[in-house]
Amino acid sequence: MEFGIMSLLPPVLAIILAVITRQVFLSLFAGIMVGELIIKGWVFFPSLTSSLSRIIDVFAEGWVTKTVLFSLLVGSIITLVQVSGGVEGFVDYLTEKNKIIKNKKAAQLLAFFIGVVVFIESSITILTSGTVARPLTDKFKVSREKLAYICDSTSAPICSLIPLNAWGATLMGLIAVQVSNGVISGNPTSILIKSIPFNFYSIIAVLAVPFYILTGKDWGPMKKAEERVMTTGKLMRDGAMPVVDIEATEVETKKGVKASAKNMLLPLAVLIGMMPIGLYITGDGSIFNGSGSTSVFWAVLASLTFAAIYYRAQNIMKLDEFMGYVYKGIGSMISVVIILICSIAIGNVIGDLGTGSYMAGLVKGNIHGAYGPALIFLMGAVIAFSTGTSWGTFALMMPIGIQMAVAMDANLYIAVGAVISGAIMGDHCSPISDTTILSSMAAATDHIDHVKTQVPYALLNAAVAFVLYLVAGFVF
Repeated sequence: MEFGIMSLLPPVLAIILAVITRQVFLSLFAGIMVGELIIKGWVFFPSLTSSLSRIIDVFAEGWVTKTVLFSLLVGSIITLVQVSGGVEGFVDYLTEKNKIIKNKKAAQLLAFFIGVVVFIESSITILTSGTVARPLTDKFKVSREKLAYICDSTSAPICSLIPLNAWGATLMGLIAVQVSNGVISGNPTSILIKSIPFNFYSIIAVLAVPFYILTGKDWGPMKKAEERVMTTGKLMRDGAMPVVDIEATEVETKKGVKASAKNMLLPLAVLIGMMPIGLYITGDGSIFNGSGSTSVFWAVLASLTFAAIYYRAQNIMKLDEFMGYVYKGIGSMISVVIILICSIAIGNVIGDLGTGSYMAGLVKGNIHGAYGPALIFLMGAVIAFSTGTSWGTFALMMPIGIQMAVAMDANLYIAVGAVISGAIMGDHCSPISDTTILSSMAAATDHIDHVKTQVPYALLNAAVAFVLYLVAGFVF
């Protein structure tokens, strides 16, 4: 059954309510409920039952369960590296002993550098840059909103520009389908690599971060956030509701424990190092074919196991104390996980309503000539913003973008780059996106504050990318 324009109502309602009320969970559930009402013909109680079932049913998919467990256990790691003196030691090492991080700019550049270097998986990128940099950005009075922006802008954009990961495997697979169907010819890997210079939004988003860091030329809501912390010392606005419990982000070193940077860096090194190993194992010898959700789950378990052994060897804590902190960390992440589950559930509802297909159908066949890449980018951005998923947008828009490029005799590589850029841009702005939620988590900030401060920057980047696609469409 086709629901047409009504399929837009659930995501639009959820986004508007989230911005107005700042209650993300309730807004997402309202979107789920409205979606079920549309599907069930506006019958209330069956729709309510289906909405609740929809949330429970997300666990039927293995990758969702692994992602949820990963998110919960990340809270444990955040708590443990603080209790063990790892964070205190790391901050002291960089600021007092070696004077490496001397000011606000250096603290932000550290977060940016980590985000660029750790390109294996977007969740790991976000977690690592946020966990490592937050104590330093707090010390030098960087707003939590700015840190969330840095984490978000060096996750999906970097993963799409350096596709030696599950992102690359997914994109190559989508391109390969069009090759096998005879729509285009060539090697999928070669096509993806040649499209990277035309992934304009991701390139601009990544380059914009050091520009704002080095020049300090923040504007809009972000400027207000930065002025607030510099004048009042408040890392978040009054009344802000960080998605991570403050008990997990402001934990003191255990009494009697000597602070050491190794107590943070080594568990995080295990976490990062296990990602390519997990991808290699689950991909039967190829990291391109590996399971991202399984790999991050293995990585966090390996990190916790290492931490338990390493801390016990130093007599920092016994096993019962260790497990107590594990549970404390898990508890601090409940609100994040609830929002994450609801974002996945509303994504499933939107999928059943055919929202993405409806929006893609509006543009299919209506794009002509040199304007094609710009309009493909724009449509991908709108779909990703509405659905909260870049990967889902890849799946919808890649065949459309490639087929349009062929029909218009347009440049294939620009079309592929436009699909990827549009999906990244929309996902980057969407309050119902998992990477946006995880960035708020990593920075320990209010989710809607993160969205409201980041969107103006993203829209400016998108405007520049849109112009570049217009130019590229005419030139190539």
